[in-house]
This record gives sequence, structure tokens and C-alpha cells, in this order.
Amino acid sequence: MMREHTNGGAGAGSVLLAFLTGAAIGGVVALLLAPRSGEETRRRIFEFGEDAKEKLGKVPVAVREAEKAAVSAFNDTMKKA
Repeated sequence: MMREHTNGGAGAGSVLLAFLTGAAIGGVVALLLAPRSGEETRRRIFEFGEDAKEKLGKVPVAVREAEKAAVSAFNDTMKKA
């Protein structure tokens, strides 16, 4: 006789949340225990934030360019049809 497996009500969302929480806690602990000075750690975090801001600033431009290319390709296809 086969029994239906249940996970005690913990769905995929709960597992993902637990994983992300553990990853965040691990990141904080790694920063706190890293063999660097506080000044160097703060500098690296700042540089990471600046890099992320720069990359995120490029996203709207890339999306607009992709949209133009898609519209152009669609129009070319429709003209050939």
C-alpha cells in the first residue's frame, strides 16, 4: 500500500525562504569574521554597491534597445508575409 508523502505543511516557498535566510546570515557572518580590517570591508562593500548601481543603470537602455530591435524584426517579418 502506498502512502502519500507530506512534508508537514512546509511548501517550496518555505524551503526557499529558509535557504535565502541562511544565505544572508552566512554572508553577514563571513563579513564579520573575514580577516580584513573594518575599513577594507566597508570599502569592498561600497565598491560592490557602486558596481551594482552602474550595472542596474544600464538595464533601461538595454531594454529600450531590445524593444526597438524586436519591433523592427516584427515589422520586417510582417512586410515579407
